[in-house]
Order: sequence, then C-alpha cells, then structure tokens
Amino acid sequence: MSLAQEKGLLRFLTCGSVDDGKSTLIGHLLFDCNEVSEDGLARLHAQSQAGGRAGAALDYSLLVDGLMAEREQGITIDVAYRYFSTPKRKFIVADTPGHEQYTRNMATGASNSDLAILLVDASKGLQIQTKRHSKIVSLMGIRHLVLAVNKMDLVEYRQDVFDTIAADYLTFAQKLGDCDIQAIPLSALQGDNLSRHSEAMAWYDGPTLLDHLETVDTSHAVKVSAFRLPVQWVNRPNANFRGYSGTISAGQVSIGDDVRIGPSGALSKIASILTPDGEAKSAGIGEAVTVTLADERDISRGNVIAAADDPPPVSDQFAAHVIWMHQQPLLPGRQLQLRLGAQSVNAAVTELKYVINYEDNSHNAGKTLGFNETGYCNLALDHPVVFDTFENNRDMGSFILVDKLSNETVGAGMIAFGLRRADNVHWQAMDVDKQARAALKGQKPCVLWFTGLSGSGKSTIANLLEKRLLARGGHTYLLDGDNVRHGLNRDLGFTDADRVENIRRIGEVSRLMVDAGLLVMVSFISPFRSERRLARQMVEDGEFVEVFVDTPLEICEERDVKGLYKKARAGQIKNFTGIDSPYEAPENPEIHLHAADKTPEELAEEVFAVLEAKGIV
Repeated sequence: MSLAQEKGLLRFLTCGSVDDGKSTLIGHLLFDCNEVSEDGLARLHAQSQAGGRAGAALDYSLLVDGLMAEREQGITIDVAYRYFSTPKRKFIVADTPGHEQYTRNMATGASNSDLAILLVDASKGLQIQTKRHSKIVSLMGIRHLVLAVNKMDLVEYRQDVFDTIAADYLTFAQKLGDCDIQAIPLSALQGDNLSRHSEAMAWYDGPTLLDHLETVDTSHAVKVSAFRLPVQWVNRPNANFRGYSGTISAGQVSIGDDVRIGPSGALSKIASILTPDGEAKSAGIGEAVTVTLADERDISRGNVIAAADDPPPVSDQFAAHVIWMHQQPLLPGRQLQLRLGAQSVNAAVTELKYVINYEDNSHNAGKTLGFNETGYCNLALDHPVVFDTFENNRDMGSFILVDKLSNETVGAGMIAFGLRRADNVHWQAMDVDKQARAALKGQKPCVLWFTGLSGSGKSTIANLLEKRLLARGGHTYLLDGDNVRHGLNRDLGFTDADRVENIRRIGEVSRLMVDAGLLVMVSFISPFRSERRLARQMVEDGEFVEVFVDTPLEICEERDVKGLYKKARAGQIKNFTGIDSPYEAPENPEIHLHAADKTPEELAEEVFAVLEAKGIV
C-alpha cells in the first residue's frame, strides 16, 4: 500500500532552541498514548529518581534521549525517531537537536517531515535558533507549523506572555511563505494542553497538541502528479530478465503506460510491475517496485523513468537554496560532489546570490557561506541531472553536497528551478581541433602548473624553462600570478573565496591555451589542493603536470624580494599564504623540485628532462 493510501500517517519533527523541552514533550506524548511498556515505565521511575531533570516527578525526556552522552549533558545530539499511534492516526516523530552545532541533524529530521513543532520556552521568548529552525523547515517544504509555547508553568500560565510570543512569531513568520501556523500554550512536563485541556489555562480555547496532530491535513505535500521512478538498482538475476528497481517518488504507473527515460529522453512502455507482494497492474507514490520495459533501453542507477507526456527537467545548472553544514565556509567555485538521489556528479557554486539573515529573514550580500548559514545559489554540474523543483517533489528536488577528499557531507540543498541558460548554450563543432594545432607545432600540449609559497622561485624557474623551450622551437605561454592580477583577475582580493575564483579563471584560460596546442606554464601559489585538482580536471589525462617548487618558509622569508612577508608578519597584509592563510602542499606531484639545494637553472633543466622523458617535447 502506498504512503498516500496509508491513511492517518503523519511524519513530524520537534525543533527549536536548546532546552526548550522537545524530548520531554515527545516523551510525555508517548506516555499519554500508552506507548510505554510496564518495564519501560518502571525504568523511567527509577531513572527519574536517580538523576532525572524533573526532580521527584517523572523525567519524560528519558524516554527519548537514547544516547548516554545526551543523558549526561541533558541535551539531544542525534535525531531520535519514534513511532506511536492513537485510534485516529499513526505518527513518526523526529526529535531533533537544539544546539547550533547540530543544525545538520535537525535538517535531516525535517527532510522527510510534513509538520514541524517549534518549541519556545515561555520564560525566554523567541530565540535565534527558533528562527533559524523555522526558516530551515520552511525551505524544506514544511507548510504546517505548530508554535508550542512550552513551560507555561514557569510564567504562572499567564495569557499575556503567550499572546506576546505568538504575536512576535506571527510577525516573523510573514516572510516564511504560505504556512499554516497553530500556536498552542502548554507545559510538556505537567501535561497541560498536551493531550488534555489545561484547567490552569482556561483562557485558551484552541485544540490540544494531540488533537491538532490527529486532524491536520497534509495531503498536498507532493504537488507533482506525473509518474517518477528514480532507478536505484538494475535487477539482473539472469540473462532473461532485466528490471529497474526503486521507490516511486510521485504519481502512479500502470502496465502499458508510455514512459520516458531521463536524462537520455528515450521512450518505452511499462511491460510489467513487480512489488514485494507479487505482480501488480499498477503502483503509486511511496511503493517500492521493479518495472520492466517493452524495449531494450540503456538504463543505469541514477536514471529516472517518468511519464512520457510530463517528464522531469534535465539540466547541468540550477538555482537552489543551500544549507551549509561545515565549519569551513562554502567557497564559490570550489569543486564538490553533488548527490541527488542515486545521481552523483561534480558540482560547484558559481554564484552566491545572497545569504539569509535568520533574525529578520532579510537577504544579505556575501562571498562565502558560513557554518549553519543558508544561501541562495547558482550551481553548475559537470553532467546533466534529472530533477524536479523541491516545491513539487522533495525526493527529486533535494540534494546533498559532499567534500570530495573527506567524503563528508558539507551541505544540503533544495532546487528552486533549472537555469534556462543551460538550454541556450551548446558546443559548437569546429573543423580544426587541438590535435591539428599541436601537430602543426610539433609538440604535445599540456599545462605545467608551478605551485609553491611566495618567494619559492616558481616564476624564475618557469621563466627559465620557457626560454629553454623557445630555444628548441617550442610554442609556449607563461601565466604568472602577479601579471594576471593586473588584468583578468584585477577584481579579486586574497581571501579564500577570491583565491578559489582566481585559480578557477586561470584553469579555464589554461584549458583554452592547451586546446590551442600550446605548452602553458602557470606560476601561481594556488594554495588549495581542491582548486589544483579542479584545474587538472579541466584538461585531458596526461595534459596536466604539477610542479611543486618545495622551498622552506624560512628561505622564502629570507628572499622576500617584494617585502611581503615582512608586511604580513607586521599584520599589514591579511590572508598571506604561509603566515595566516594555509598552504596545502601537493601530495603526489608529477615533478617535486627541492629548491633549497639547487639553482633555478638546475631546477629548470630538471623539469625539461622530465618533459623530454614524457615525450611532451
């Protein structure tokens, strides 16, 4: 049975600032709904007496806070999922962390919820974390919000306190979009307005929290009605069977339906539908199925089988909201891995349009996106992906960003729309290609990427090498970091974000020069491995030679021809590589020059010898 047909199932999360009573609220709900066994109740009494946070009363949070670290610190760290039910409805609740450093866990809980309970401590009022969580859940497509003004017992159940908090929140929430907001005053610890109306708050005539959860209508959560089946697995048990397995993310499908496969656009028909219960004539949203097609088609994991008359968009560029989840900031231009369902591609933020101010929902300019910040960005991918907008289909409109070195999830995104520019820009076929240009010059084009600290001797060695190559009839060009900053990159500073963009532009110029058949020498500090790797990926295998000019920092400072180190040490220059900005040395360069022991002429000859050995010259 599909999730749409499984009546009465509501997925919701609790969130808000730390220590607002989220775990206590869920624990008390479980208790009121008779979801605690006799053994569990006995343990609850014992643990509450031994060290619970509620004194002599029951500490209901112990029913939810499962990790020992959480119990010792009195906080929720991980997302705790709980199932419970009432005669009217079934529930899956995600109890999410309140601490700022665990915002990524809260976003995880919000990603598959239909309603959010935002708790506010009545004695403290609205906090920035409550506003941050409100914005995130609204971006996650949650349109049903409960403002649970908790701990009313601490303010003597005063109506004016509740009214002020509710009014302040409704003013803030006007910029969240079209949201259904229900404000409820309660005490999770005492049970007031949780599952029964509070005698102490007779002035409140709205529903209890449980009444609202049992009756709220979230049936419009998925707006796309056309069929979508992201392929998770190609099922080949034998040579006579080829099926495509996955969970239907939208719409319905029946045997004989016309379908289109993305991103290729190939057409076919549904030949059969297999479910865990056997063959079926049709299936709908939420069902795990294996389908077979009437024709042989080239389909793999990550492709999408969709309604032929209403297929999802395909693009390698789109606009999206991105929630950044790493201590190191997001730098536009830096290569990341984007995972959308089973699709995985290289991606980079090409433009950070604005950063959201959680306090008042305003849009602020910014060059980077910091930890727990949310921004609106344009992204470019190295291959087209199949997607829907997040507003229409959460499963096919959401993605995560992964650091390619650590494999750590660093961001989460929600697609707003595909960029039309991707449809209007195409590769123009040319009759004269790189091979023809290189053959005319009698050389194998490549990028010689000299990297090292300021003062390491990069430019001197590259200059000597170019003279040596020209003497042999080579066709060359030398791109020097300082020289390029007088023109192409004159608008860039020396922040990490500007350094990334600096190298991205030079990588693109280098690629064009390689296409022209040239031997391109690039002399840039290029302190970050990720950007050097990006430049390498822009050209073909064998066309990138990384030359690490390894000169100790003390020798670079002794040279200090331009006086830059002296100024950096005095604090007159900020973000100076090797002083207050890091240099990430190459791990496996093609050429490693130990510059402290040899003259520039000897080092240039060393590079030339390697080029000869590789057949480049």
